[in-house]
Amino acid sequence: MDYQPVIVKVHPRPSSSKSSPEARYWRQFKHPVFVKEYAPVTAVHFSPTKPHRYAVTAATRVQLYAPRTQKVTKTISRFKDVARSGSIRADGKLLVAGDDTGLIQVFDINSRAILRTFDSHKQPVHVTKFSSLAPTQILSCSDDTTVRIWDVPSQSCITTFTSHTDYVRSGQSSTSSPHLYLTGSYDATVRLFDSRSGQCEMVMSSAGSSNAGNIPVEQVLMFPSGTVAVSSAGPILRVWDLVAGGRCVRALSNHQKTVTALAFDSTASRLLSGGLDHMVKVYDVSTYKVVHTMRYPAPVLCLAVSPDETHIAAGMTDGTLSVRRRNPKASEAQSDASLAAAVLRSGTFETFLGGALPAIGQGTVKGKIKAKPLGDVNEFRIESRRAKRLKGYDKLLKHFKYSAALDSVLRKHVPPTTAFALIQELIHRDGLQIALAGRDDVLLEPVLRVLVKHVTDPRFGKMVCDVAGLVIQMYTPILGQSPLIDTLFLRLRKKVQAELRFQKEIRRTKGALDMIFSAVASTSLPLR
Repeated sequence: MDYQPVIVKVHPRPSSSKSSPEARYWRQFKHPVFVKEYAPVTAVHFSPTKPHRYAVTAATRVQLYAPRTQKVTKTISRFKDVARSGSIRADGKLLVAGDDTGLIQVFDINSRAILRTFDSHKQPVHVTKFSSLAPTQILSCSDDTTVRIWDVPSQSCITTFTSHTDYVRSGQSSTSSPHLYLTGSYDATVRLFDSRSGQCEMVMSSAGSSNAGNIPVEQVLMFPSGTVAVSSAGPILRVWDLVAGGRCVRALSNHQKTVTALAFDSTASRLLSGGLDHMVKVYDVSTYKVVHTMRYPAPVLCLAVSPDETHIAAGMTDGTLSVRRRNPKASEAQSDASLAAAVLRSGTFETFLGGALPAIGQGTVKGKIKAKPLGDVNEFRIESRRAKRLKGYDKLLKHFKYSAALDSVLRKHVPPTTAFALIQELIHRDGLQIALAGRDDVLLEPVLRVLVKHVTDPRFGKMVCDVAGLVIQMYTPILGQSPLIDTLFLRLRKKVQAELRFQKEIRRTKGALDMIFSAVASTSLPLR
């Protein structure tokens, strides 16, 4: 029996990506710390400013964690329902969050006090973010299908976008233009809005084809350049060219289940996506190829990378918060850390004997510590700068004692610029009416005297009129009960009437001078 030779085709073994520099870098994020919450972790956001604390939203609270210790430093739990999208402002001082009642609240991180509330949404608010280029504006996206832009100082809605027809669960402000906003909705569209026109300027469909059906858009992310956007619908990632009118240039299907989280690294050269398949994948944005994959113990709902690229935080459906930490190399160490290390290494016994360094415990000076080089390049002297003390009215404002703060600047020795600057601050905080309320004739007298004195001052005239209108509105029912207060109101009225007569005379004089100048100009002959 003849046997025919069997030709076996041997394929080369694929090269392992585990040995690539890219994989080695991402494997440095190891030894994850797992924190167990009692509800799904729906949002994680790192503060853009050092020390890059991060806000974790779960159930009816938002907690702030210290990145070095992974311990809770602040807990904000003043929510009536499930909290959503806790986000820290760029300066690290304010936090905004929504909840399932439709309420949006702005908190002072240090005191945890509620500074602003917005209640125009009628259904759960899943997105609340400070604008990247306008820190006094907030973007919100709600299940009532609307997208709103809020102004924090005036506590009002600037713009409302109503183009979506289903839940709006994702959104972001542009980092290249303060007027552009990208949103994704369960109506299977990604939309680009312009606050100048108040309209939707671009629509991108996540269906991909006419028979694909409506696939809800879970997340959107815009590149810092503002020319490219990424969206996730189901397990598919799509890359949109905004310059080309919203054309889909890539469709990536590396996940097995819905992609629920998108994030960039600090340089936006790597894109991270997390999904319900327990996977987080890292893409090289130059080729959109997967360069690394991380596995998690539960479906991933949210994902964030710290600005210094030392932490990756992920929230999961079972209430687990995973924080992976990378120890940066010496070359990547921060300049202040290097300086502190140099200070610890340097210094000589003679320096201490010479008294160049202050004795420990000498006085009660508080402030920032900085290192100054001495004569030798390897020697440093520690200096402490005295912290600037707050004025009395600043302390009262800090503790929200508006009435006492106003009283403190109505004294005779306080310059009017300081008094009206504080009044302007109270107006911004919506606290002027609180400061003026509940006053008797003794406490109302200094307010009226300041108004009477400066009503004709062109620097403060408009503000005096606003405050006077509010005082008249609040205290009209009690006029006639105090002769002193009635006299001050009459003096204010007479000064306003005198000022109006004076302004009319000025306008007549100006008109007469204009006629004289016109007549002289028309009769004058050109010089020869």
